[in-house]
Amino acid sequence: MADTLTKLTYQTFQQGKNYFGLAHKILSNRLKNIISPSEQPTKPIPQETLLKIRERLNHLLEADWQDAERGIYPESLLFDNPWEDFFRYYPLVWLDLPQMWERVNQKRCQEFSPSIDIDGYPSYYLQNFHYQTDGYLSDFSANLYDLQVEILFGGSADVMRRRILAPLVETLHGTSLQPRQTRVLDVACGTGRTLKMIRAALPQASLFGTDLSPAYLRKATELLSQIPGELPQLLQANAEELPYLDNYFHAVTSVFLFHELPAMVRQRVIEQCFRVTKPGGTFIICDSIQMSDFPDMEPAMENFHETFHEPYYKNYTTDNLVERLEKAGFENIEMQVHFMSKYLIARKPA
Repeated sequence: MADTLTKLTYQTFQQGKNYFGLAHKILSNRLKNIISPSEQPTKPIPQETLLKIRERLNHLLEADWQDAERGIYPESLLFDNPWEDFFRYYPLVWLDLPQMWERVNQKRCQEFSPSIDIDGYPSYYLQNFHYQTDGYLSDFSANLYDLQVEILFGGSADVMRRRILAPLVETLHGTSLQPRQTRVLDVACGTGRTLKMIRAALPQASLFGTDLSPAYLRKATELLSQIPGELPQLLQANAEELPYLDNYFHAVTSVFLFHELPAMVRQRVIEQCFRVTKPGGTFIICDSIQMSDFPDMEPAMENFHETFHEPYYKNYTTDNLVERLEKAGFENIEMQVHFMSKYLIARKPA
């Protein structure tokens, strides 16, 4: 009975987040059409596809529940929500929308506050991804990011992130390593949400994270310092040149990075992840679905790269990631698709 009640509570919690995200989108779109109407047409998503999306979301939530029930991660993670950030920053999400709409209409997608030093960053990174203010380079952006992504995915962003935990935990538990000897790197760790989840699933592992944005690393430090266990070691670094020794990590993860990279940069990042992974170790990617994973979503994918300024997304949707992983040297590559995300679990030969 207790499990049944917990599962019902979880389903209600997720359904509430989904409805909230939908309501936000409806209200913000109506307001946008009044304040800052756009002439850019978008392709409608057929009702049949919307039903399939709902079915895929239900499968995602069931997989999340099942993994918690079998002990991959604690059930408390199912209800983890940044409530303090929500009440503090959600009003700012609304206040920032007019600036974002103006950027959309005027196609201004490389705009940063004068106080931000943009020297030294690769040109592909200096973008207002999602048309958000300051791209990834300000504390303001870092404070709003998780809320914006949760709204975008109808409250399922964290659930999709958690799909990396089962292959990660199962791989590491299948070795003779002591928990404290295990080293895990999260590439492009952003605000630290994924590292927080890995800490819950692997409480004794040594965790590491890199990101290009000092502002997002500050946010990650703030988040991760609030949880029990050793603080993950965070470094500002370009994923094209990871500052670690060869064959150092037992596992490497990367969540929602590759669709924001040009094709050749994707290859270099994969090669760097191969370099720092120990023989017999695992590299796990979580990113957007591609065209071949859900052809019915083609209209939405076509809309996405324009509506949210994702300049490398269209190329990503048809890129052969398995081929790229194999070219770097990975083998035994497993693919999974959950809701709007794709997962690749690749092994480095022992």
